[in-house]
Amino acid sequence: MANQLLSIAPRHVSLPENYVRPEPQRPRLHEVIAGTSIPTIDLNSPDIIDEVADACTSHGCFLVVNHGVESVPEMLEVSSEFFDLPAEEKAKHYSDDPMKKMRLSTSSNVRTETVRNWRDYLRLHCYPLEEFVPSWPSNPPSFKRVVSTYCREVRQVGMQILRVISLSLELEEEYLVKILGELEQHMAINYYPRCPQPELTYGLPPHTDPNAFTILLQDPSVPGLQVLKDGHWIAVDPQPNALVINIGDQLQVKSISFIS
Repeated sequence: MANQLLSIAPRHVSLPENYVRPEPQRPRLHEVIAGTSIPTIDLNSPDIIDEVADACTSHGCFLVVNHGVESVPEMLEVSSEFFDLPAEEKAKHYSDDPMKKMRLSTSSNVRTETVRNWRDYLRLHCYPLEEFVPSWPSNPPSFKRVVSTYCREVRQVGMQILRVISLSLELEEEYLVKILGELEQHMAINYYPRCPQPELTYGLPPHTDPNAFTILLQDPSVPGLQVLKDGHWIAVDPQPNALVINIGDQLQVKSISFIS
């Protein structure tokens, strides 16, 4: 039911019981390393192949700047506008069916989980656009235009990253693009409300991404992203106009087979 959405609930002064993690599973925020970050790579750098190789090897993720995605400000704005819509408007898109290709929901899987995650999300399939855009929300009025533009621009960045990773593995430039086939493209627009007790829960718990890679746009006003390196969690604070590239399980397995 749409009334489960955090984005339509009044601001909580304490964490509801169904979001409280058992003590061993809680985030240990005092152990998170701040003041450092993951590598930042300029996509126009003449040394980009070596820089991407080092970042993939050392961290498995990196920030990219000068990426050419001009729709970033509009994307952040329309995402905020969507979650600010009245409850009855958002209810039109709510579903807890994980098989639906477009749905608004909360946590991760409310049908099966016993403890919830502190987030709402709008899940979209994005490729090919002409197949999926008609089913996307029509409110805010600019939603379809802005999000489809962002999807096109980000897909171009993704293909560029794949080509650079191929070269960093001493493969032909188009190798990974070819063997991965016609890559699907999915998007989750996440909403993380202010949490009254962040030491008791997660927006998303520790995980790896099962896909080839993830391109993440951080809201500058929403910290909390962390990556695990050498057994320690590192805070990844939002950087102006930067995208986070996270290497997923599929690409990690492929690259290991080439390195071995």
